[in-house]
Amino acid sequence: MRAEQAYEELIRRVRDEAMLAFVDGELYRSSTLARFPLDRLPGEELVDWQILASSSPGRPGSATGTFTTERGRAFYRASRVHFHGETGAFVVTILPASEREEIGALQTLGVVGAFGVILVASTLAWFIAGRVLRPVRQLTETARSISQSELTQRIPEGGTGEAGEMARSFNAMLDRLETVFRRQREFVQDASHELRDPLTICRGHLELLSDDPEERQVTLTLVTDELERMGRIVDDLQLLAESEYPDFLRWEWIDGALFAHELTAKASALADREWTLEEATDAVFFGDRQRLTEAIMNLAHNAVHHTVPGDAIALGVVVTDDEARLTVRDTGFGIPIADQEKIFERFTRGSDAHRRYRGGGLGLAIVKIIAEAHNGHVELDSRLGLGSTFTIVVPREPPEGGAS
Repeated sequence: MRAEQAYEELIRRVRDEAMLAFVDGELYRSSTLARFPLDRLPGEELVDWQILASSSPGRPGSATGTFTTERGRAFYRASRVHFHGETGAFVVTILPASEREEIGALQTLGVVGAFGVILVASTLAWFIAGRVLRPVRQLTETARSISQSELTQRIPEGGTGEAGEMARSFNAMLDRLETVFRRQREFVQDASHELRDPLTICRGHLELLSDDPEERQVTLTLVTDELERMGRIVDDLQLLAESEYPDFLRWEWIDGALFAHELTAKASALADREWTLEEATDAVFFGDRQRLTEAIMNLAHNAVHHTVPGDAIALGVVVTDDEARLTVRDTGFGIPIADQEKIFERFTRGSDAHRRYRGGGLGLAIVKIIAEAHNGHVELDSRLGLGSTFTIVVPREPPEGGAS
């Protein structure tokens, strides 16, 4: 009775299993075989189980194996048991069909899930890659659309990552290129305009050259003067072109007082004016002596053109803790306010300058270029009828990372 209760309890707990009990070689009880399903027990295995349940000597005490059912292969294990003097066998068979179905369902679900994950990941990757590579595509399209005459295309600078930084760097490069090409076009146009007049004058007079010695001499003098003016324009153009090179300046320490006396001595030979040295600081500053001398001489020439004999022109070099100020002051005609902003542009002259002297309009542009090459600037204070004061302001100390 106790064995039957244990057997029934075990039957209730099992799933996808069939249990068989044999006593003295005969089938005593079976359960849940309908789950397999089986119309009859497998013949060969049944014989083995019956033999195992008998008291035949020399037989092994257990057996394992498999047999075929409509729902797949079943597995069994049989063991001989002795109970209250009787010999029997207990057989447990397992048909893992539901487990196989669950595994198959899990496999199908896994495949579908993996495909879904791959699809979602690919979509996200495509979307993210598109956003990341958009600046690259825009950069490529912009680069293809660029020509020497069209540099206005720019890439949107949205974003804070490497793509955004690349777009900003590319746009900055385009800004520099556009500035260079614009200056080049303006330079060529202005240079051709300024050189066209002396060439026309020379050609016209040479075509009308007569055999009269006096007229020939006058023509040759005029042509020579125009050729010299063209030579000065070419030299100035070369200087402006060289200002773009890294070695445009040759740095050195300059004694302010000594430099001021040198400048005054050189400028006083330009014309009959009242030349004076206003101030000369006994201190040194860092710069290019030759280029600064050239700038001051251009300012001195400009002062001569805007004054008459008897007017005063004063030079000065003042060195402070932070900067050096090189000044040329005259008591001449002065410069109209409307002209003060544009006279530093290339080939640009004041509204009344052409009446007083001939020039190419490059002198003050050169002064500005030299000052800016020193990381400085030019200051102008001028009033009509009272004169003008030009001041080149440059840092006293060497630039960071520059020559020492």
